[in-house]
Amino acid sequence: MNIMLFHSTYGLRPAVRQAADRLRAAGHEVWTPDLFEGRTFDSVEEGRAFKDGIGTDELLKRAVLAAAPYSERGLVYAGFSLGAATAQTLALGDDKARGLLLLHGTSDIAANASVDELPVQLHVAEPDPFEPDDWLNAWYLQIRKAGADVEVHRYAGAGHLYTDPDLPDYDEEAAEATWRVALGFLETL
Repeated sequence: MNIMLFHSTYGLRPAVRQAADRLRAAGHEVWTPDLFEGRTFDSVEEGRAFKDGIGTDELLKRAVLAAAPYSERGLVYAGFSLGAATAQTLALGDDKARGLLLLHGTSDIAANASVDELPVQLHVAEPDPFEPDDWLNAWYLQIRKAGADVEVHRYAGAGHLYTDPDLPDYDEEAAEATWRVALGFLETL
C-alpha cells in the first residue's frame, strides 16, 4: 500500500519517522512530508502558533503538493492529530484514495463531501480534550453520510498523542494496540 503520513502540530518528529518505519517493515511504501519545513516544537501551543502563522490554506497547499506526485497510485492518507485532519481533507477530495487512517484527530466535513465507501479507521483517546465525545459523534454521522465505511477505536485513559514515546501522553499499551489494529486495517485495503 502507498501511504502519505502527515505529522502533528509538533512537526516531523522522530515518532512520525518511527511510525513510517513500522509501516515500511509491514511492506508499505510511505512518504512523510514535512509541512513545517524542518521546524519541530516542544509544545502544542508553539506548534499551533507556527501553524496559524502559516495559515490553513498554505498548509493544505503544501499537503496537496506533497501528495500530488503519488495520488495516481491510489494513496492511503494517514496522519497524527493535525496531520489526521489534513489527511482527512485530502482523502475526501481524492477519488483515487484507497483509505484513511486517522490517529488522534479528525476535521470538519464539507456538507457536499461524497466518497464511495472509503475505508476509514480512527484511533483516539477516551476522553480526548481535542476530540470531545459530542464532536466525535457528529463527525461519525457526517463521514458516514458522506459514504465512508468507518471504524472508531477508543483508548480509555490514554493521552491525546499517546503513540508518541517522546511525549507525556505516551501510553505503550494503547500505542501497541493501535498499531496492531491499524496494520490489520491496512492489510484489508
